[in-house]
Amino acid sequence: MTLVDVRTPDPKRFIPGATGDWEVIVGMEVHAQVLSNSKLFSGASTEFGKPQNSNVSLVDAAMPGMLPVINEECVKQAVRTGLGLKAQINKRSLFDRKNYFYPDLPQGYQISQFKDPIVGEGKIVISLGPDRQGQFEDIEIGIERLHLEQDAGKSMHDQHATMSYVDLNRSGVALMEIVSKPDMRSSDEAKAFMTKLRAIVRYLGTCDGNMDEGSMRADVNVSVRRPGEGFGTRCEIKNVNSIRFIGQAIESEARRQIDILEDGGKIDQETRLYDPNTGRTESMRSKEDAHDYRYFPDPDLLPLEFDDAFVTALEADLPELPDDKKERFVRELGLSIYDASVLVSEKAIADYFEAVAAGRDGKIAANWVINDLLGALNRTGKDIEQTSVSPAQLGAIIDLIKAGTISGKIAKDLFEIVLTEGGDPAEIVELRGMKQVTDTGAIEKAVDEIIAANPDQVEKVKAKPTMAAWFVGQVMKATGGKANPQAVQALVKAKLGIEE
Repeated sequence: MTLVDVRTPDPKRFIPGATGDWEVIVGMEVHAQVLSNSKLFSGASTEFGKPQNSNVSLVDAAMPGMLPVINEECVKQAVRTGLGLKAQINKRSLFDRKNYFYPDLPQGYQISQFKDPIVGEGKIVISLGPDRQGQFEDIEIGIERLHLEQDAGKSMHDQHATMSYVDLNRSGVALMEIVSKPDMRSSDEAKAFMTKLRAIVRYLGTCDGNMDEGSMRADVNVSVRRPGEGFGTRCEIKNVNSIRFIGQAIESEARRQIDILEDGGKIDQETRLYDPNTGRTESMRSKEDAHDYRYFPDPDLLPLEFDDAFVTALEADLPELPDDKKERFVRELGLSIYDASVLVSEKAIADYFEAVAAGRDGKIAANWVINDLLGALNRTGKDIEQTSVSPAQLGAIIDLIKAGTISGKIAKDLFEIVLTEGGDPAEIVELRGMKQVTDTGAIEKAVDEIIAANPDQVEKVKAKPTMAAWFVGQVMKATGGKANPQAVQALVKAKLGIEE
């Protein structure tokens, strides 16, 4: 890949060193496990969590005479992902053998794609912010390629005191390797890139994005340079399996390289691992180049070819992707860019919000989903799929507010009841006597009592009309929060002689 610098040095992203400023350059190679029931070249299951070596066919174990057969669904998933990345789809691609030897690679080579991948150049737009002015910065990150390849097995060194075991359940599982261009200039940009890429494949249904299960992981290439100079020597940090660790690994590795260069040393091109316990990267091996793998076309597999109709049919069934959905939420529902960004960050959140917002005020629905529902989930460490409040229940709470049956304060209490106990919001309001008091006679009686009991506060209001809010609060307290706030406010002002 020819390295092209498409970014203008930005001082706000510079890293200060002892001898001046530095700029970090980041590129990523993301391995995303294809969502399919069977492996790339065999019919063995891809189900996660099965006993060791139970998802293994004769092909996966490289038994003599076994030939690979391409899984069409994996090809479709790769094309769908390429379309989601606004990338060039190559209707003719080749599979190659990438030769290296390791115990968990039974063939002695990996079937991958080298010179002719299934997907060419594309792009992802990431959004950083909001800043202190509430503004967002959109940055385009180039995609170099996406190619299909098979995963290796897993070596386990902690099962026996003197021996290592090999689990081939992952051997032959289809991976999409998505290679970015070296367009990122900070750890925040890299985290945003990974977050956006994971959201895209989840929307498309081509990868589940579960980094903790290893179905999505990143090799992070890091180099540093003086602003305006050419690219430096990069080091690759292998198999980083969380977005938080990606950011930490980049910051640690950039600082390590800066310290070496400022001491007069040079950076060796190598592969490193990030240890989250120490917060440092550690050397693993010298970095291999393509010629070290002795790539050559796989003689057992014909070129992969398809026509425009194949691509068009897949494109027609693509779902609405995060950027398009965000733009629609802002345009049609009047949401802020920030709120829309939060809601589209995960497909499950966007789906939940749309179910709540259907036939209701979008801004009100967004406030409840973001502030109350997601806030509650964050406090308990749960995600949207684990919520105990259904879209219908939350929608019913919003409807009760709109109908004047309950006040906003009562709605907060009602939400907590539904969250912890469940139930139909309307029935809970009836059974627990939570209805809002709208009887102006009853409210007026409470207002009169509060005014009569607080003559000193009445005098203060004459000098400072905004003090009327104190009376409103006292009336709401006296009525258990059930009085209609608008009616209370109007009566308090009328009784105190405060003009609108």
